[in-house]
Amino acid sequence: MNMAALLRGALPRSRVRTDAATLLVYECDGLTLFRERPDAVVSPASTAEVAAVARAHAAAGVPIVPRGAGTGLAGGARPCQGGVVLDLAGMNRVVGIDASRREAHVEAGVVNVAVSEAARPFGLFFAPDPSSQIACTIGGNVACGSGGPHCLRYGTMTDHVRGVVMIDAAGAVHTVRDESLLSLVVGSEGTLGIVTEAFLNLSPVPEAVATLLLSFPEMDAACAAVAEIIEAGFVPAALEILDRRAVAAVEDSVFAAGYPRDAAAVLLVEIDGTQAEVEEAVAFLGRHWPGLRRARAEAERTALWRGRKGAFGAMGRISEECYVMDCVVPRRHMAQALARIDEIASARGLTCVNVFHAGDGNLHPLIAYARKDADKVHDAGRAIAAACLELGGSLTGEHGIGVEKRDFMPLLFDADSLAAMERVRHAFDPDRVLNPGKVLPGPKVCAEAIRRDDAERIIG
Repeated sequence: MNMAALLRGALPRSRVRTDAATLLVYECDGLTLFRERPDAVVSPASTAEVAAVARAHAAAGVPIVPRGAGTGLAGGARPCQGGVVLDLAGMNRVVGIDASRREAHVEAGVVNVAVSEAARPFGLFFAPDPSSQIACTIGGNVACGSGGPHCLRYGTMTDHVRGVVMIDAAGAVHTVRDESLLSLVVGSEGTLGIVTEAFLNLSPVPEAVATLLLSFPEMDAACAAVAEIIEAGFVPAALEILDRRAVAAVEDSVFAAGYPRDAAAVLLVEIDGTQAEVEEAVAFLGRHWPGLRRARAEAERTALWRGRKGAFGAMGRISEECYVMDCVVPRRHMAQALARIDEIASARGLTCVNVFHAGDGNLHPLIAYARKDADKVHDAGRAIAAACLELGGSLTGEHGIGVEKRDFMPLLFDADSLAAMERVRHAFDPDRVLNPGKVLPGPKVCAEAIRRDDAERIIG
């Protein structure tokens, strides 16, 4: 099909790309295990242009894959059936800040951190902060229900999206503010509609913030400390753990933060609130862990967080490729899950590094590998997912399902539940032109749904 002809009248020819060099760039997102080239890449500049593109594609039955910065880690922004990648990165306007309502109106291509920068003069900030927040876009955050280190206290995107402007599969424009509909759209990974604009909840900048670092001789002790802090009644803004391998990678990189290299694990704690609340929490931590280090200046605080948020990038010092997983377990089972993850990786000759949101049990195993071992890595991912589910966890905390875990869904959901999800998708997009091949397994996989009691066989 001639894509330029299909889109004639919807977009200027200069914003419809079909050259091989461009298509190569868009064949995957941050999950490089899976690749497929689109037939074209289009770059709309407004909601009206997105709607025009959607109408043209609906008439022709051509798949549309929405994409922002391409930082997703579950393959949600890569093509599955050719079609067209809809590059929304150019739609990057902060339309307005309504300080009285504590609300930001932004386009889908706005970078996450830019929302807080725009809100700062009003004494406000945008709480969800994925580790890729200097690059990832709001549209992708909405699609995946992203969180980040500070979601322990503030919640994920689900808690901060007040409304969206969404294009349906037929190209009609809808402004959605109904909570029940938003609960479907946020986290739907572009399969129910194309989000072009969002209305976001803003939070007041806290009066005081303390950033602290604790080090531990064993990972189990670091996980136990997390439980003790929560059980004492404190809800820190963030509780983040890096293991020994992660510390070494960070300290050998441009993200070096001064983490102790002899620690088996480091725990980064951030407390915010009133000055009294912060000092009470710091005093508690100091009594229980006398060796804690408190950032005394903004530069030191920034360095501690630069190390944490740069950990994924620092993996480049370990291997040519890195598979970043996302799974969740109850906090009480974190140490057990980490031990099992290490066993799974070791059994396949792979190296695993752990950097994770310890406060809510959201694990992010980083598996270092060579490209020739891609199949082995995906097999390890399946085993890790099954192990976490056996411990009462979930498949994803913030990265989404995409293509990475699409065929893992029967590990968690029975056939009736998957069929109900399919009916919802069909109601929004009966012809499956919106991001096809994502989230839900195909009919064959659904029919051969793997029961939970088969998980032991898969793990082994």
